[in-house]
Amino acid sequence: MCGMKRFILAASLITWAVVPVATQTPAGATQAAAVPELQFESVPDPLTLPPDIHFGEVAGVATNSKGHVFVFSRGDVSGPAYMTQAAQLLEFDPKGKFVREVGKGNFALAYAHAVRIDKQDNIWIVDKGSNMILKMNPQGRVVWVFGRRGESSHLDVPPDYASQLTSILERAGVAITRPPNNNPRNPLPVHRDNVFNQPTDVAWDSQGNSYFTDGYINSRVAKVNAKGEWVASWGSLGTGPGQFDTPHGIAVSPKDEIYVADRGNRRIQVLDANGKYLREFIIDVPVDTKRGKIVYGAEAPNAKTGSQAPGAPDALCMTPGPNPVLFVGDLYPSRIYKVSLEGKVLGVYGQPGRNLGEFGWIHAIACPSENEIWVGELINWRVQKLVMKKGAPAAK
Repeated sequence: MCGMKRFILAASLITWAVVPVATQTPAGATQAAAVPELQFESVPDPLTLPPDIHFGEVAGVATNSKGHVFVFSRGDVSGPAYMTQAAQLLEFDPKGKFVREVGKGNFALAYAHAVRIDKQDNIWIVDKGSNMILKMNPQGRVVWVFGRRGESSHLDVPPDYASQLTSILERAGVAITRPPNNNPRNPLPVHRDNVFNQPTDVAWDSQGNSYFTDGYINSRVAKVNAKGEWVASWGSLGTGPGQFDTPHGIAVSPKDEIYVADRGNRRIQVLDANGKYLREFIIDVPVDTKRGKIVYGAEAPNAKTGSQAPGAPDALCMTPGPNPVLFVGDLYPSRIYKVSLEGKVLGVYGQPGRNLGEFGWIHAIACPSENEIWVGELINWRVQKLVMKKGAPAAK
């Protein structure tokens, strides 16, 4: 009888640990599958900050070959409450001890968005506010500069979009006529080489070429060669193959296939190294609204498009080595998905909330291995270190 009880208990635990999922096949058909719960646990207090330094919204997190952790946070704020400068890059050793602040006072630091480390341990930062991407050497000195920050001497960049100025003038009591389709993407921006409009991420292929997602406004992917020369850019605002709506993250496979987190379209698109569309896939794991409570925004468990839709890829990371997997995070419901390069969802972890193992707007993932990942959150102002639970089988 005891053996039968143990069997029933084991069966119930197995049932609890899987979540139904719809996975889109290349032909566009939908097939049912079961997604296991990833056997992660969150390590308490993985990073130690000095008393006078604080995380703000954690926009970027990365690790280098020595196991050091880099956090690009919207901290060290200066200026007014609105349009403040908010970007601080911090480095920690493998035990989580604070090492240094990198690039303090750098002109490109305005509004943090992403940090990545290449194979040579160069530090790359992507700043949405200054419209700049920097390559810095391991010592933190600037090597390459991409883009240009708007001049402080006159209005040149947001908030002087027509959409912003019309609202300002209306609040001031000025009679105006709003243009139709009044938003920063109207008229569609003209793409210019070496110029960004709210860039989001960077990745590299096996030949040393760099790929940038650019981003909130320009809706394109750009390529720079190993010498730092601008090669080309691809894409435009839209929903078709090779078009994007907020390309928010990017990663490159060992085959030099480019994976783009097309957040607004709730899909991951795959391109070749010349920008040719190859395929796409959607992460579609049903949301259990009774599990966790979101910490900001509105629930949208049935949304199929848009940045707040479940599975819309906000954070993207590919593990190193010859047989990588993707880790993907979304804003809502704020879960981590482990996905094969073919688009099969292999596991899911987490729920919305403020406690360990819960998330509030996942914005960045670093994945030194399948058994250890780092997650940066915007709303919860923190970095979580996730490791395999003791006794759980390690990924192979």
